[in-house]
Amino acid sequence: MSINMETNRIESINEFNLYDIPKGSIKHYWLNIVHDGLGESIRIPLIVARGKKDGPTMGLTAAVHGNELNGIPVIQRLFTEIDIQELRGAVVGVPVVNVPSFLRKKRRFIDGVDLNHIMPGKKDGRVSEIYAYRFINRLVRHFDYLMDLHTASFGRINSYYVRADMNTPATKELALLQNADIIVHNPPSDGTLRGAANELGIPAITLEVGNPSIYQRKLIRSGIEGIHNVLCHLKMIDDEIEAVEKETVICKSSYWIYTDSGGLLNVQAKLLDRLKANENIGHIRDVFGQKIKDYYAPEAGIVVGKSVSPVNQSGGRILHLGIVK
Repeated sequence: MSINMETNRIESINEFNLYDIPKGSIKHYWLNIVHDGLGESIRIPLIVARGKKDGPTMGLTAAVHGNELNGIPVIQRLFTEIDIQELRGAVVGVPVVNVPSFLRKKRRFIDGVDLNHIMPGKKDGRVSEIYAYRFINRLVRHFDYLMDLHTASFGRINSYYVRADMNTPATKELALLQNADIIVHNPPSDGTLRGAANELGIPAITLEVGNPSIYQRKLIRSGIEGIHNVLCHLKMIDDEIEAVEKETVICKSSYWIYTDSGGLLNVQAKLLDRLKANENIGHIRDVFGQKIKDYYAPEAGIVVGKSVSPVNQSGGRILHLGIVK
């Protein structure tokens, strides 16, 4: 079946205004952010569902890093399941935040900067800072809640885990409703989208939904269930919260363990392994196959994420260790 592009043209807007959207409707928009070197607009895709009744505005964002794809189908599929007749408030989905990097299949922005390290950007800054500033001010500031979907980076894999400030009741609730493998207590740090939202008084959490550059069906389903639970909790939809099928491990902190030698890395510890202090987690060999060094867990914890790329220079990541509360 062919699509008539003239009759299905999507409206471009310069700033999000919920009240421009009719109640009881789902709309698609292009949000103009900046202009490229040809003077053409670089636009961010929006999906907006506004219920017939008033309620909070929930923001869902994905692909702040251009190679983090699992969040895209989470947002797409959620909107196919929303009953617009029963929805209270609005859900705003941004399937791709970092459009230039998404098109290039790259993690960082076009000036080499990590977009999630410079939020909320600057009004008169460099390329990435202006992009971040306009994204925050034209869209994010209109949210009441935010869930930001990420994945691991190149050469690494993640469990399904959540970063949240567990000392703040609103974000603690959002985190616990995700039914994640792990929750890492992580007050929002400077430069993240979650931190920028928090500075605006918007409760926000980060969902780490698996691995980069691919779709993972099971984790996508888990992401949808977590968002569904939040919508139920906020009384935006009338449905039952999905019960927890497994214990969520809550970590009071976490950190990466790094190599101090270069070579070919083998990390034998698996995702979600409970490690004891001084337990062997991996080793490095040189190009001739001779072992250079073994690495050990500095303390007891759980494996949140790990490196899967064998090529590892001195100072490369081995695994992400969560320290269980």
